[in-house]
Formats: sequence, structure tokens, C-alpha cells
Amino acid sequence: MISMMIIEHDLPFSFVEHRRFKELLQYLHPDVKVPSRHVATMNVNNLYESEKKKMKCMLSKVPSRISLTSDVWTSCTSEGYISLTAHYVDANWKLNSKMLNFSHFPPPYSGREMAKVIYDFLEEWGIEQKIFSLTLDNASSNDKMQDYLKEILFLHANGLVSGGEFFHIRCCAHILNLIVQEGLKVAGLAVNKIRESIKYVKGLEGRMQVFKACVAKVGGIHTKMGLRLDVITRWNSTFLMLESALVYRHAFCSLVFDDRSYSSCPTNEEWERGQKMCDFLRPFFQITELISGSSYPMSNLYFMQVWKIECLLLQNLSNEDELIRTMTIHMKTKFDKYWRDYSNVLSFRCILDPHCRIKLLKYCYSKLGLDPISCQAKLKIVEHKLYTLYNEYEFIQFEDEDMSQVGKSQLDTYLEEANLSNKYHPNLDVLQYWKDNQAQFPDLSLLACDILSIQITMVAFESAFSIGSRVLNKYRTRLLVDNVQVLICTKYRLLGFDMQGK
Repeated sequence: MISMMIIEHDLPFSFVEHRRFKELLQYLHPDVKVPSRHVATMNVNNLYESEKKKMKCMLSKVPSRISLTSDVWTSCTSEGYISLTAHYVDANWKLNSKMLNFSHFPPPYSGREMAKVIYDFLEEWGIEQKIFSLTLDNASSNDKMQDYLKEILFLHANGLVSGGEFFHIRCCAHILNLIVQEGLKVAGLAVNKIRESIKYVKGLEGRMQVFKACVAKVGGIHTKMGLRLDVITRWNSTFLMLESALVYRHAFCSLVFDDRSYSSCPTNEEWERGQKMCDFLRPFFQITELISGSSYPMSNLYFMQVWKIECLLLQNLSNEDELIRTMTIHMKTKFDKYWRDYSNVLSFRCILDPHCRIKLLKYCYSKLGLDPISCQAKLKIVEHKLYTLYNEYEFIQFEDEDMSQVGKSQLDTYLEEANLSNKYHPNLDVLQYWKDNQAQFPDLSLLACDILSIQITMVAFESAFSIGSRVLNKYRTRLLVDNVQVLICTKYRLLGFDMQGK
């Protein structure tokens, strides 16, 4: 219980030697033997090793392939750490996300070194021949790293399907951030004035009091929403800043008369421009919230959300407002750089959803204004890639059973079936569908498991870094790097990612 207290609540090992804690235990039982910090450290490490053995045994029995997410973090001590998380569907057809490593990562921080470290992790866990994909943010070093790692996996493990074509997945949330940031570059004076206005009011307590008086004088303002200042590198925080400032628009206008030092108030035209930008960005914000939520970890969101983004951009390329039109042009250019051709492996998810199959892709492509020939060409590419991938799974099964299937393949049969109606199956669990139909589609259901375990974003798993900043903070700078991994990995293994840093 003491070990779990230390792990769950980010307590220092020396907590057990605090006088009041010892007094509490001795009050509860006079003969209690209170452990020292060294014993507490040993107990936590023993728990870590015990959980590690359980997980290694569990991973060896996973019937499907394993997808990964990885990222690098720099602590307050300037020490580098690298995380690795595994995502897979277990024998009970439940999607799991388990942190494998949160390891000290000294320089050099090159792609080659990162690849070597991650491969060592995979060997340590015995899963180097079971990997399907690796989701990374958009850093250039990650591009090189995945290239090196792919080479190592081929050289030593020979474990990637389709020649590693579907190995590298770019984090959708990071790409969407780049797309919207490109639009915000041309947003200009209106956003800067709003930002400076909020900085001014929040800068001194006296100014905030004057501003509150303006809020009261204007009246009718929903005061539960406070002023929010953005982090410039995160566009969604800029949206929230605009949204909050617009609520207090009239209070800012009133402040001009009550505080002569306030000089950054936007004009009426700039406020209107801010409102248009806020309305334009709201759907992008909602999509970001959806794909970044820890409750939505699977690849099932990818195709529809990227399609919605492209539709929004196409609709606004001819927007009557010049600023919105210019923002859209810049954003569409960045969109085309990354998503002109949707990720094939993530588009497979739509096909493997019995609500959708090929029909949904055909409908979505037609709504993008593609002519029938271009639409059909896109569908053929996706369908060809899916059949090529499926054939590998079917061949493995053929080798294992020394028999071949006569006539139509499982994929042929599945695609020819009618779509399930959303009316009668509104809350269909796609994994449950494939579990229920495993007997009819043994090879295809295994492929579905692997596709559905791919992560389209890393945001939910970056919470490990916020935990890291609490485990290793300015008051615990002498904590050994091995103990950092012990504390963080054990916390996530026992409590899961839903803790979100609680």
C-alpha cells in the first residue's frame, strides 16, 4: 500500500521517513515497523519488476500485431527521456495501451540513436517480430529514425508486413496543428491586439480589478468563462483565447475609457474579424478535441475527420471574407503536403467497418468534387493496397494450415455483403463485430485487429510527460534516472492512461 501511495500520488521515497507519517502509523499500531526510504525504494522496484514480468508474458501471448507510439522529453534537469507505448488487441478482443519504457536518453539525439534504443526495447520485450506500425510526431529526426528502425527490423527481425509500407504513421493532431498554424500566420493584427489586450489585463491585479468593474458595468456577460491567454505554438489555445475575448468584447471597449494606459483594444472591424476567425476555426477545434481524446484512440476516426477537414477547406476557398479566404489558401497548401493522398492503411478502417465498407469512401470522394474517373482511380488504389495486405495474412494462414481456400477470399465475401444499417446498429463496437464473425473471417478478423490498434495521434499518451514533470521536478533533481522509469511505467501499467496525470 505504501508503494502504491508513492507511485499513484507522485510522492518522494523519503515520504516514509516524514515524522507525521511515522506518528500516524505508530498511532494506528504502536508496534508498527515503518520502512526506511531505502526499503520503500526497493519495494517499488520489486513491484515494477513483478509487473514487467507479467506484461512480458502477456505480450508473448498477444494474438495480433502490436502498434507503437514513441516520443522524446527533456526534463527540468535537461536530461532526455524516451517513451515507448504498445497498443494491441488482446485475446478477449479488447484494445490495450501499455507503457513499455520511459528511459533515460542521453545525447546524441539523432534518428539513428533513437532507432537503436527503440529496437533494444523491442528485443527486451521480445516483440521485435510482432510490430505493425509506429506513430510519431512530425519532427524531422523522427522521419530519419523510422527509416533506420525499419531497416533494423528487416535486418534482424524480418517482421514488418508489406515491406514496411504501413509502418510509419504521422500523428494527425500534430499535422492538423501545422495546417491551422499556417492559416494563423496571415491572421495579422486582430489576433495580436486581442492577445496583447488579455496580457495587459492579466498583467497586474489592479488592472484586473478595473476590468472586472467594466464587466459589471457593461452587464450581460457570462463571467464563468475567464480570459484565456494562448500558447502560440498550439493553435487550439489561440482559438480558446479568441472565444474568451469575444465574450468580453464590450468590457474591453469600456476599459478604453476607464484606463488611459490601455492602448491595444481592437477596432470594431478587428473584433468582427476575430469573430469570423473564431467561427471559421471552431470546426477544426472540435475535430482536434475529438481525435486527441483518450477515449478515441483507434484508427476509426481518421478517414472521416481528414475528409471533413478537406471539405471545410474547399468550402472556404471562395469565402467572401478576404482574410478567411487567404487563411484557407495557406491551410490547403499545407493540407495537400501531408494529406493530398489519404493514408491508405488508416483508410482501411472505414472499409473494415461493416457500416461503411467501400461505399463510404466512394461517397466521400464524390463530395470532394472529383469526377467519376478520378474517384474510381482513388478507390482502386485503396482497394488494391488492402487486397495486397490481406493476401499476406491469408498466405500466413495457408502456410500454418497447409491448405488453401477455394473460390472467393474472405475479403471478397465481406465486401460483397450489404452494409449494416446505422438505424439498427447505432452503437456498433467494430471490434466486437470482428470477434463475433471470427469463425467466418479468421484471416480478415486478424487483419482488422491490427488495423484497429493503430494510433492516429499521440496526444493522449503525451500525458506521461506531465507525470514526468511531477516525478522529476526542481525539488527532486537528484532522483536516479532508473527510478524515474520505475515510477512512471509502474503508474501507467497499474492505473492506465485514463489517469491523465491525476
